[in-house]
Order: sequence, then structure tokens, then C-alpha cells
Amino acid sequence: MKPIAPRVRASWKLACVLLHLVRGWWTVVLVFPGLTTPQKQERIRAWALALLALLAIKLVVVGRPPKRGPLLLVCNHISWLDIYVIYAVCHCRFVAKADVGRWPLIGTLAAAVGTLFIERESRRDALRVVQQMADSLHAGDSIVVFPEGTSSDGVGVLPFHANLVQAAIAANAPVQPVALRFSDAASAAHSLAPCYINNDTLMGSMWRMLTAPPLCATLIFGEQQSAQERGRRAWSADLRLAVEALRASPIDS
Repeated sequence: MKPIAPRVRASWKLACVLLHLVRGWWTVVLVFPGLTTPQKQERIRAWALALLALLAIKLVVVGRPPKRGPLLLVCNHISWLDIYVIYAVCHCRFVAKADVGRWPLIGTLAAAVGTLFIERESRRDALRVVQQMADSLHAGDSIVVFPEGTSSDGVGVLPFHANLVQAAIAANAPVQPVALRFSDAASAAHSLAPCYINNDTLMGSMWRMLTAPPLCATLIFGEQQSAQERGRRAWSADLRLAVEALRASPIDS
């Protein structure tokens, strides 16, 4: 019986998470149309915090999260959960691969909160999204991108694709580097449980988190910076170095 108990608890948690996703879908479809923008933002933040609690993930924030835009945030990418960790801290729009928009429940939630979807293999679609991002920045929005272009194991930071940084140059908007890391809440050791890489499935990734020991998600905000006459490639390379330095920094720094 002892080996069964953890799986029973994980199954119960999974059911609660799926119910939470359904409630989120219900809210964005039926409640959001009657809410003001600040009310929507507060609902999103509260929903994201509740999701982290259901997954037994402690949230630690280091640095100064943005309070307003226009601003482009660049962050390393580990899991499908990354978006909700950031939503739990600040309101922003995301650029996500088009596949996310087709995921059950999560795709509807992502679209309802203003996510911009991109077909990463299409250069023409990248140009379209860069223009949408520039327009959104001109309107005063904060936008988060994952310039690695794919998720990783979180041990390091993959090379950045420079295309999306062009939107900040076009809109003359600042960029803020952000680093995310997941660790075991008790030992502070790096955790691979939230990873969404290789042949992982969404459900498999979620199950791995639910059966793992409690986790800690640490979100580290760097200082905002301007282009300072750098082109997108040079600026993107510098931003990657900034994100890597944040990811490797002590939590109490």
C-alpha cells in the first residue's frame, strides 16, 4: 500500500489542476467580457498563483518586476509552466509557438489573455509577429519572449534568436532580461521535473511535477536596458549573457 499512496495523491492533485484549468477557461469565456482591464489582470494573477499552489511550487522573486510598459522582457525557457510563473508576478503579453494555441484548455486561456502566436518555422510569420509586437509596444504593453526558441533543461541558456528583439528597436522600447530556474524546495538543488523537452508530453510533464518533491520557482529580474545603437544581433547576444548571469547568480544577491 505504501507505494500506492503517493500516486493516489498525485492523481488527486492532477484532477484539481485540470479542474482549475476548466475554471480558467470558464472565466475567460464567460466572465472576462464584462471585466475592466485591471480586473482581468488581477484575475489572471490570482489564477496563476492558485495554479502554482496546486502544483506545490513555491515562488521566489528577485529584483524589480516591471510595473508598466512599454517593455520587452526576454527570459530563458524551461517549461510550459514558465508563462504562469511570470503571470503570477506581473501582467504582460506573451509570444508563444502556434502549437500552444492548439492545446486543449491552455490554448484558449493563452489566446484570451492576448498571447501572440508564431509559426517559428516561417520567416514571413516571424515578420508579422514582430510588427504586432512593435504595435503592442507602441501602445504601452509589456511583452515577454523566449528568444531561445525552444525549452531546455534549465542548466544553461541556449543561443538567442535575434528576430523578436527587432520589435523593441522598432518601437524604441527598453528590454529587461529575466531568468527563471526551478529547484527542489528543500535542498535548493536544480530540478528537471518541470522540464518540457525532447519527447515530453504536456500531461507527462505535469505528472512528473506532481510526483516530485515540492519545487521552488525563482524568477530573477535584471535591469532594463536600451539598444544604445546596437543592432538586433549584438543586442540579443548581450541579453543572453545578461540572462545567463542572472540564472547563475546566488538567490540572496
